Amino acid sequence: MTDGLGEVANRRGERLDLAFHPARGATTLATIAHGITSNKDRPYLVAVAEALAAAGIAAVRFSFAGNGRSEGRFEDATPGKEVEDLGCLIDAAREAGFARVVCVGHSLGGAVGLLRASRDERVDALVSLAGMVHVADFMRRQFGSLRPGDAMRGRAECPWSTALAEDAELLGSLLPQAAAVRVPWLLVHGSDDELVPLRDALDARAAAGGRPELVELNGADHVFSGRHAEVAGVVARWLTVRGFGGASQSPA
Repeated sequence: MTDGLGEVANRRGERLDLAFHPARGATTLATIAHGITSNKDRPYLVAVAEALAAAGIAAVRFSFAGNGRSEGRFEDATPGKEVEDLGCLIDAAREAGFARVVCVGHSLGGAVGLLRASRDERVDALVSLAGMVHVADFMRRQFGSLRPGDAMRGRAECPWSTALAEDAELLGSLLPQAAAVRVPWLLVHGSDDELVPLRDALDARAAAGGRPELVELNGADHVFSGRHAEVAGVVARWLTVRGFGGASQSPA
């Protein structure tokens, strides 16, 4: 269901698959973005969305174009294109009457949220869950041996592409973007993350002058196995303390 937002398409006209979690009287909408070769239905993203709705913050999980059940081709999916997808979702949030927007992203979705927050004044808070910062290094480590068309992580529906490789190299590391973020920012990262090391979060925090709050989950892996409720609670409490939860809160 997408009640409260309606149908959302990107600038190419590709419809984005959404799951809307309403919160009665909410003035804030949290956009929840997934990582690479993933989609909106990962259990940890569902847990975060449900916890936010319970705290009075409406949430929308979505799949980037070319991923999950969204329209478009995976071969065209790049971080830059996904930043545009997120911008279209923020457009829809404003049109639906939400006064504030929080960008929540996991892994590459965290990088996309960071890129958007660094340049879009409509983003009121940022949450990075195992967020990727050293984008080019990640792509080289994980997929550097692949040829265009090879399945990423064995998933035939996710072929490695020249466009993705080139965009990642162009981005390099997102430390300049981290330094540009001025809104409240929460980093949640597992100490045992096997894909995006804790160093990404530490480097982002240092680049931002220590302003972001970092919650390090001892022993947690990249997808927070067995820790979904804990992660969801951390995010919901952090946003509530900062005045984003509940219909009685006024816009910042």
